[in-house]
Amino acid sequence: MTDGNENAVSNSANPKKRAVLIVLDSVGIGEAPDAADFNDVGANTLGHIAESNAGFSMPNMRSLGLGNIEGVCAIEAVDEPCANFGRMQEIAPGKDTTSGHWEFAGVLMDKPFLTFPDGFPDDILTEFCEKIGVDGVLGNVPESGTVIIERLGREHIETGKPIVYTSADPVFQIAAHEDHVSVEQLYEWCEAAYEIVTPRGVSRVIARPFVGEWPNYKRTANRHDFAVPPPSATMMEALEDAGVHVTGVGKISDIYAGHGITSSLKTKSNDHGVETTLQCIRERDGFIFTNLVDFDSKYGHRRDPKGYAEALERFDSQLPEIIDALEDGDLLMITADHGNDPTYRGTDHTREYVPIIAFIKGATYGNDLGTRPCFSDVGATVADYFGVEWKVGESFLDRLI
Repeated sequence: MTDGNENAVSNSANPKKRAVLIVLDSVGIGEAPDAADFNDVGANTLGHIAESNAGFSMPNMRSLGLGNIEGVCAIEAVDEPCANFGRMQEIAPGKDTTSGHWEFAGVLMDKPFLTFPDGFPDDILTEFCEKIGVDGVLGNVPESGTVIIERLGREHIETGKPIVYTSADPVFQIAAHEDHVSVEQLYEWCEAAYEIVTPRGVSRVIARPFVGEWPNYKRTANRHDFAVPPPSATMMEALEDAGVHVTGVGKISDIYAGHGITSSLKTKSNDHGVETTLQCIRERDGFIFTNLVDFDSKYGHRRDPKGYAEALERFDSQLPEIIDALEDGDLLMITADHGNDPTYRGTDHTREYVPIIAFIKGATYGNDLGTRPCFSDVGATVADYFGVEWKVGESFLDRLI
């Protein structure tokens, strides 16, 4: 709950309404105006996936207006979109999960978290090793999680040393085999790392347990993110203060360090995330906030345009069931938090516009929401929908009713 939230005031809040926000993690739709500042000129996650996969099709997202969004050429426009559509540009000077999601909720960053493209400096690793009682780490490079455990998993088992790595995100990740390092011990290692690296600008420490035999190691669902809490109140805390139940599906609660999340439901995959979201729609009111991470973690970072295309088509095939589960008056919004063009150089996120598809079931549709100047317009719209005044971002609810 928020104590003294100066950004929000209850305004005849209606906690019995239902709003669903689904974040297609990393599904950007073309370079942002400031892409050059991030060395991302020419990036286009959705566009390049379509170009790389003959016959790529998202008929249900197309019917909602995905192809009608300015700049989207990969999907053909329709004459009568069944939703309202637009694109959004991020204000925060970053292209990571945390900055994007925080901006949805009205937390605007004025400086980016720090990344470590050359690995972590010796002083950080020395302090970390002393804290957890090991004589060194393995890795300490930016790398795909599946690649690094295949490369270093056997040495980790032989030596007991943790595998430490990072990515384009400002994260300190620790991988360990569950049969040799208990999940509880791995979490203790992460808590020790958190005390060291978050004061230095890292946003999250992530536990990455895995199982199996080389070379067929498999990461487990016991991942856990130890995240820096948002520096100011979130839109979800304002909802809670007004009596609205907020459900985080997937890694949502981790991203916000639990702030403003009434209940959290972890997921194992995109499919599990969709199943859990459907269950929530059918069983509860309030705000349901879902992140589908596989697009980013399994296909974007691994530079797999074929797998990414198949994952997008899979979500598209599930969309009618999601819409059918909604009741008249329910709000649905679909967006992304950044790009991760699987055809682009390196393995980093990419600075791109993100789509916004939005509608209230049974209400107005077909409106062009234009280019929204800030991700916080999403949070402002959710707050407006529930009758909670929120001062960050500009609501576009009036275009949906």
